Amino acid sequence: MRKKHLNRFMAATMATTMVVSLAGCSKDKSKDTNAEPTKAAEETTGKFKPGTYTGTGKGNNGDITVEVTLSADAITDVKVKEHKETAGICEPAIDGIPQEIVKAQSIEVDTVSGATNSSNGIIEAVKNALESAGVDVSTLVNNAPATTEENAAVTYTAGTYTGKGKGYNGEVTVEVTFSENAITDIKVVDSKETEHVGSVAFDYLKEDIMAANGTGVDSISGATFSSAAYKNAVNDAAEQAKASNLDTFKKNKVTREPQAPIEDSWDVIVVGAGGAGIAAAAEAAQQGSTVLVIEKNAEIGGNTLVSGGQYQSVMPYLVWDAADPDATTGVGYDGNTYNKVKSVHGCIDELKVILNWNEDAFDADYYKDHEFVAGDMVELSKHGVHAEYLPTLKELKKEIKAYLDWAEPQLKAGKAEGDLTLFSTVNLHIFQTYYGGLRPSADMSEWIYGNFELVSQFINDGQELKQWLEAQGSTFVEDTQPTLIGALWYRENQFIGANVDTDGDGTPEEYPGRWGTYFVAPRQTVLNANEHNKIMVRTTADELIVEDGRVTGVKATMYDGTQVTAKANKGVILATGGYAANLQEVVDTNKYWSSEYVSTSTKTTNRNSLQGDGITMGQAAGASVTGMGWTQMMPISWIDDGNLAFGGGDYAIYINPTTGKRFVNETSERDVLSLAEFRNGIDINGSKGCFIEIANAEAPIPGPYPYKDEDVNMRQYVRTVDQLADLFTEMGVPTDAATVRETIEAYDKAIMAGEQPADVAKSQASRLIGTAEKDEDGSYKADTYKLDGVNLRIRVMAPSTHHTMGGLKVDADRHCLDANGNVIKGLYAAGEVTGGIHGGNRLGGNAIVEIFVSGRTAAKAVVADNK
Repeated sequence: MRKKHLNRFMAATMATTMVVSLAGCSKDKSKDTNAEPTKAAEETTGKFKPGTYTGTGKGNNGDITVEVTLSADAITDVKVKEHKETAGICEPAIDGIPQEIVKAQSIEVDTVSGATNSSNGIIEAVKNALESAGVDVSTLVNNAPATTEENAAVTYTAGTYTGKGKGYNGEVTVEVTFSENAITDIKVVDSKETEHVGSVAFDYLKEDIMAANGTGVDSISGATFSSAAYKNAVNDAAEQAKASNLDTFKKNKVTREPQAPIEDSWDVIVVGAGGAGIAAAAEAAQQGSTVLVIEKNAEIGGNTLVSGGQYQSVMPYLVWDAADPDATTGVGYDGNTYNKVKSVHGCIDELKVILNWNEDAFDADYYKDHEFVAGDMVELSKHGVHAEYLPTLKELKKEIKAYLDWAEPQLKAGKAEGDLTLFSTVNLHIFQTYYGGLRPSADMSEWIYGNFELVSQFINDGQELKQWLEAQGSTFVEDTQPTLIGALWYRENQFIGANVDTDGDGTPEEYPGRWGTYFVAPRQTVLNANEHNKIMVRTTADELIVEDGRVTGVKATMYDGTQVTAKANKGVILATGGYAANLQEVVDTNKYWSSEYVSTSTKTTNRNSLQGDGITMGQAAGASVTGMGWTQMMPISWIDDGNLAFGGGDYAIYINPTTGKRFVNETSERDVLSLAEFRNGIDINGSKGCFIEIANAEAPIPGPYPYKDEDVNMRQYVRTVDQLADLFTEMGVPTDAATVRETIEAYDKAIMAGEQPADVAKSQASRLIGTAEKDEDGSYKADTYKLDGVNLRIRVMAPSTHHTMGGLKVDADRHCLDANGNVIKGLYAAGEVTGGIHGGNRLGGNAIVEIFVSGRTAAKAVVADNK
């Protein structure tokens, strides 16, 4: 919201050259090509050997292949012959870079904003093609004119035209008004782009496009897809307006001059304004420190704004209480009384496995001769526990035994498990985080699991998170503890928004969603605490300032090239997130996934800004890293763009498109689900592991789900069971509808009977796919079961990269550590930029609670270290 505090946000982002240096997709740009010319080349005394030559370079999503045609004295043509770049994003680079190389007779040309990695891939491919022709490419640099080309005039047929472009979540529709020689207005008519992520780009782009009289302007950092959609929509409108030269229109841009360098100091500098960063900033401000937050994107929020948004933490007042076991209500933190939540079919079976867990030291040697099956907790429980988690396990067993002593007599008397109060404790959360993240490397040479001190800290301190945020104006649902994909239990907390006075008039305003809950409230805490506090957006942190072995500040660059030198009186907190959008880094560090499944062509749920910048900066200052080989895949992602589809497995079944049958326990950990999808799914348009999810259309999907019950091609459909055959034909999948019906009916009958499905056991099942009435004791009435005529929600999804387990090595106070375990003075880290917390797999909902807790922890440590 840009109102009273607009002047306190210093808008900035990286220049094109910085995008190349920090966000490049590939570390190795020297891929050799020994290709022969595709047609005979004659001997010549000219500058080049005439012919057509092939070269390959690394783009954003994989290899880019080009053909370069040479005459004796010139580059006469460059064509991109093959690529895997993202449609709607790459076209300006695919079309423009070859033209610019021919025009400049040089490979030193500007990259296309918003398609930097694609641009660099084309340039690399041309370089390799030229080298295969025997060209000394060093002679083909600095050939471009030194002067800046001015924008060319473009004329139009005056009027208002409607244009469309494909965005991250769907089409973006704009109305563009043209005079005879200018753009006079641009209005967004319709958009599904994520608020404060994609939509924030529109105002910046409107100003730039109108000033440039064209769309060759820079994309907005962190909103690449949305920027491309907006610019393509304006291009569409310009074409309808009969722009006199559409190519020129697409090149016209805004030229900015850097301002005078900025030099200033604050007590605490936070790099990154996602959940961890804003929590650190708010806590530091509450502790009395002055704060500067540096954020490369156009708005605060980071990857947290595109996450599910729920966080894991048991609310004791909503679950079973050993001190009052028969209680059906509890008193919340707000003083209100709430009904306790119910258990779910399958929970007690899991508790019994933990009750019988082997307490011997974990036996990794067993798995040298036996296959490790991720998610098989029954087998895992037979082989011990790591010593630091043993005390927690013993306490947890006492808690579980007390619960079962209370629950089992009621079950024997005929009461349904779903009518019992849910068991949930802090110890259960800690232990499930442990075994849910206990993983070996692919070659079985090493094991990884969460550091006990870090795990127990974020879970215990997470008990205070809701109260801390609510005291700043955030709001939550107070009476539920749902689950989400890969969470293992029912202890999620659902955000609502915030009621915060952002104008200083004494009247709180309502800000819905995760934006309100996690950002508006703590942001206002930062800005209200001290007039010197600032949040610099569109500003890229370039390097840490190190003096006499201590980190004392940050050097950064604003979007217009203005240099920033920010000195930290107390400390610098890195909170830049992970690197799941840097597919080359994911592949280069990978120790867990088969290369058959994960490659540079794999899609991601992450914003493109999640490149691992903070890790790189920390390492340059001497920080060590840990856990870099493990990347979590999100098993429920859209197959077209990799975006998070949201959801949980407790209410749905996952169908193998080839067999029409279930293939996995849908409430398993995320890596378990993703691996099963890779093995049982099919390839659709380059996406591996595509599968079909089926659920009752009345089952609510957790998260800010935008599609309700509408059809979205190759994403979601709503059909009845008798319509599935036609749907599968329409989708082009080989799925047999009759087999799917049999699978659904068998699954539902097992759940109604309180039994495990015969095909694949399921840990927790919260509802049927069909419908049936229930008795007073919570059991289903089998004779009321119905499937025909019931609306089913059918979704098509696949895995994509989501969360990186590895990062900077920290202690419990979030000090960054060097390779010898020594504290690097003045440097702290919080959130996904750190490693060692989640082991090899993160539980769903653990990220939000961890990043906010660790942000606060780091801020407290900075203050404590400077007393």
